[in-house]
Amino acid sequence: MNIREPLRSKLNRRLKSFLQSGPESRMYASLLLQGRMASWKVRSMHRIESLQDVEFKVFSQWGEDGIIDWLIERVSIPPSLHAFVEFGVETYREANTRFLLENRNWKGLILDGSASGLASLRRDPLLWQYNLTAKASFITRENINDLILDGGLSGDIGLLSVDVDGVDYWIWEAINVIRPIFCICEYNAILGDIHAISVPYSPDFVARSSHYSGYYAGASIAALQHLANKKGYRLLGTTTAANDAFFVREDYAHHFNDSLLKRTTLPSKSRGSRDRMGELSFVGGLERFGLISHLPVVKVDTGETINLADLGPVYSNDWLSRM
Repeated sequence: MNIREPLRSKLNRRLKSFLQSGPESRMYASLLLQGRMASWKVRSMHRIESLQDVEFKVFSQWGEDGIIDWLIERVSIPPSLHAFVEFGVETYREANTRFLLENRNWKGLILDGSASGLASLRRDPLLWQYNLTAKASFITRENINDLILDGGLSGDIGLLSVDVDGVDYWIWEAINVIRPIFCICEYNAILGDIHAISVPYSPDFVARSSHYSGYYAGASIAALQHLANKKGYRLLGTTTAANDAFFVREDYAHHFNDSLLKRTTLPSKSRGSRDRMGELSFVGGLERFGLISHLPVVKVDTGETINLADLGPVYSNDWLSRM
């Protein structure tokens, strides 16, 4: 019997595994390297016109990776605060904080209502390579503070990212166990920029169940600005895609007095509507508002509930000219 045969077989298996997984691994390494090269470039940009100037995407949905990297570079955040909370991450393959985790080695807590989505993360090396905690729970304003505390975070942290495609306003409003330096919150540009409005709160709100189009969800940019002011934050701007708004805590806002020339908010050009069968219907422009205009919203500054159609104009002339 050749005693070297088992060893040879083991090596052959490992070599075969390496060759099979090698291209994917190398592509991932290349993606990170390109992201780091983009990171080095935006870090050197000491003055920009708007946040859109520093957008780039590695793991974020749009240009959030670049914006986050530029913002953090402008502020001296103590290492003890290099922590984030993000919820609405699904499988975490596409998220606002994954590049922050891998590029700057921050620690973090991620939350999502899908247990199956986060279960796939158990097979990802991220969970042992980095200080990342993942919890599956349907997020409400009643449980969000307990979820964050159970995840081991409280007090001052570096960043919070809110994206639940639903009652984002009400959940951000409820958070009081952490004080992030930066907050990112998804806004619904279809609700316009004139009125501070949000969908009414419901602990079991799901956008697709509330209206087939998927457009009846979230809050307007004016509503998020209203809430940010109450919580002690200042608007910095939005992504080009008009999905996420960025805010900085007032005690750090002076870092952007000279480096950020315009606090631009943008309307959306997305045509991601669905029909009653769940298929893409590509409704765009002002027609998107028409799909949900019969539905109620809450004016968050007064507490009044009113149908969207009864609000009057919802888009400023500036937004109308950009749509």
